[in-house]
Amino acid sequence: MRKPIIAGNWKMFKTFDEAVEFTESVREKVPSEEKVDAVICAPAIFLPTLVDIAMETDLAIGAQNMHYENEGAFTGEISPSQLASINVDYVILGHSERREYFNETDEAVNKKVRAALANGIVPIICCGETLEEREAQKTEEKVSSQITAALEGFTPEEVNHMVIAYEPIWAIGTGKTATADDANAVCGKIREVVEGLYGKETAESIRIQYGGSVKPENIEELLLKEHIDGALVGGASLDQESYLALLNKAQ
Repeated sequence: MRKPIIAGNWKMFKTFDEAVEFTESVREKVPSEEKVDAVICAPAIFLPTLVDIAMETDLAIGAQNMHYENEGAFTGEISPSQLASINVDYVILGHSERREYFNETDEAVNKKVRAALANGIVPIICCGETLEEREAQKTEEKVSSQITAALEGFTPEEVNHMVIAYEPIWAIGTGKTATADDANAVCGKIREVVEGLYGKETAESIRIQYGGSVKPENIEELLLKEHIDGALVGGASLDQESYLALLNKAQ
């Protein structure tokens, strides 16, 4: 039985004071980590403070991106070793917004995954298709190629420390959501790709999230599906009550 994981992706929202207030409000209210992994992926400048606030609670803090080098002349970037030095637990990699707006490639995602694991950070690896690709019936082709590239060159043991997030681009922030059956089918395809690369045991153990207009009203239906192990949540993670409702319904 795979433990559910609910990860809030705040993107470029909240001021420092708002982030602190939110984290202080939910840190003692999240369910036990024995039942569900509760994660908040916040803007980088908030991370040290939020890690301190969440310390010794069941709330984990993640980053939204990072570079694949531990140090160097990369002005404005944040390295995996820097994130590890402040005890960040997770990092989102390959989000569609990073790919679209910042030209992130499959090769870069693979390097970032390797760097995250080397620094003890759990990578949340994103994949997903555009509306045009979906209408052209290229969904499986797109996510298969993204996951194959992201996982190239790892051992089964390393893959066991990863999380995959299927986020159909057409459903992110639009109010549109893939049906639970459709989301499950694509997550099942992702699991099939992992099995082809690393075997059935690894495929059965890796956790696959769905993301795309997830909210308390639809989380239960999604999590009842065989291949969906949690959610990567945008807007619904910005409100304390909504975020807690997602966690409580996931346990």
